[in-house]
Amino acid sequence: MLKITKNVYDAVIAHAKREAPIESCGYFAGKDGIVTELFTLTNTDKSCEHYSMDPAEQFAAVRSARAKGLSVIAGYHSHPASPARPSEEDIRLAYDPALLYAIISLAASEPAMKVFSIKKGEVTAVDLEVIDVNIQNTAST
Repeated sequence: MLKITKNVYDAVIAHAKREAPIESCGYFAGKDGIVTELFTLTNTDKSCEHYSMDPAEQFAAVRSARAKGLSVIAGYHSHPASPARPSEEDIRLAYDPALLYAIISLAASEPAMKVFSIKKGEVTAVDLEVIDVNIQNTAST
């Protein structure tokens, strides 16, 4: 189970909409399995079908999370025109088995986010719970 605060959930949906039609990407950070911080990153590929995170921004996000006593819990990206499920490329590029992978779909009238564990090519859906806790430390890099 992954829990995410409503303000972070709303912010990541807004990020996906803002970046469309290209894929948005970034990190979720928090502690005790609760996402409380969003780090929006630049999709250096500027593509509507795949993404690459800016390495300098990745490093800064991890450093900022650690400085706040948080851990990076998940990476996320959007699928502007396809469902919230990992593509073959997403599965192939899921290098870190410790991270969860969230995908935001904008393909339907209402955005949808699903979370997955991807280990050695095996994809497992992870339950997601949006919790209505107003934590005001959401940041972007």
